[in-house]
Amino acid sequence: MQPMTIQEIAAATGGVLQAPSQGAAPVCAVCTDSRKLTPGCLFVPWRGEKFDGHDFIDAALSAGAAGCLCARLPAVLQPDKFYIQVEDTRLALRALASAYRDKFSIPFIQITGSVGKTTTKEMLAAALGAKLRVLKTPENYNNDIGTPLTLLGLGPEHQVAVIETGMNHFGEIRYLGEMVRPDIAVISNIGDAHIEHLGSRQGILEAKCEIFENLREGGVVILNGDDPLLDTVDPPFRTIRCGQSAHCGARVTEIADHGVEGISCTVVTERDTYHLTIPAPGEHMVYSASMAVAVGELLGLSREEIVRGVAQYEPSGSRMRVIRLPDERVILDDCYNASPQSVTAALEILAKTECERKVAVLGDMGELGALAAQAHYNMGALAAMLGIDLIVAIGEKAVKVADGASQSGGTALHFETKEEALRTLIGQLDPGTAMLVKASHAMHFGWIVEQLRSAYET
Repeated sequence: MQPMTIQEIAAATGGVLQAPSQGAAPVCAVCTDSRKLTPGCLFVPWRGEKFDGHDFIDAALSAGAAGCLCARLPAVLQPDKFYIQVEDTRLALRALASAYRDKFSIPFIQITGSVGKTTTKEMLAAALGAKLRVLKTPENYNNDIGTPLTLLGLGPEHQVAVIETGMNHFGEIRYLGEMVRPDIAVISNIGDAHIEHLGSRQGILEAKCEIFENLREGGVVILNGDDPLLDTVDPPFRTIRCGQSAHCGARVTEIADHGVEGISCTVVTERDTYHLTIPAPGEHMVYSASMAVAVGELLGLSREEIVRGVAQYEPSGSRMRVIRLPDERVILDDCYNASPQSVTAALEILAKTECERKVAVLGDMGELGALAAQAHYNMGALAAMLGIDLIVAIGEKAVKVADGASQSGGTALHFETKEEALRTLIGQLDPGTAMLVKASHAMHFGWIVEQLRSAYET
């Protein structure tokens, strides 16, 4: 973050400066967690369902924060600190990030979608990174806290910003877009994730399309050209569709699946032809790669730079991370999150993996509402039909996964908790076995992956 004076911060947030410390130095960082402070930062207390960060203002200032935004002033003000009083710290942080974003004239790319947002963000950052210095959303900082903090991380060295934005209710993409104000808007796809809150896929489409509302004049839209719902969208901007369909402006052909080693494909545009090597498994990767081609062309990268950048892609976190263990054991760690679409893609990767035996460990999928029971059943049935040797279902909702697998001719086990399942899972990871681990983030299946690694790593 470039330095901002306390007067600039007060003006950006519409706040009132209370008890300013004399000669306060400009602020070069913003923190929302009093446990993770940067000395001299601006502390922004957050109100959650079960906590109020205002209760930690004194501790944050004593730990090194230079001052704070606050909707509620502490009873006693520390004389060497500054306080900027605002009506709502959440809205003030958005206003601060928006004002700071205005200091930069670089291209801003905003990404949303039901599945694959982070993959698309990482792919675009990798491709663009072959030529440009990229700011990208770190980890899963894609909400109303993470997005402004990401924007406040911009520095003079950055030449492009790739910002991932998530949502589970109407209005959230609009709220985040008011900060980002992108030059390029990307929608990866429309699936069932968060349908519990949005009612239908049509509702999900409408919520995702809020991204167009803050697209800057002359902006460009990048869409998945094989998504039937996105094909109904006709935004009032130049639009490039990416995928295998004939109408796609970045058209994917000649897909070759190399199992867990990744895939290769050709992407054809009006400008050029790109022979891509993608070092991550799953044919769904062609969508983020073709979007990277489209964005790379818009930003002036050469064919060689785009091809090299795509080849440098690395999965983020537990997103189809391939873990190789002794005696040809393989874990497909895809437990960051789960929806029917992403579980389907993961099962297809497992089914195509060359190994002696295949095991799918599937947990609960969240926020599916009335679709939950049928969706879990369908995932179990699909695993059985794909020839997965054993399906281990874990969780209250996942009992339907076991039902679907068993009733479709598969072999299935069900456990209520991951702790109950662990001994069985360790025993099932025999030499030559590939084991997929997949569930919604709330299930914390990363613990399973680490326990399996510990049991077999030498």
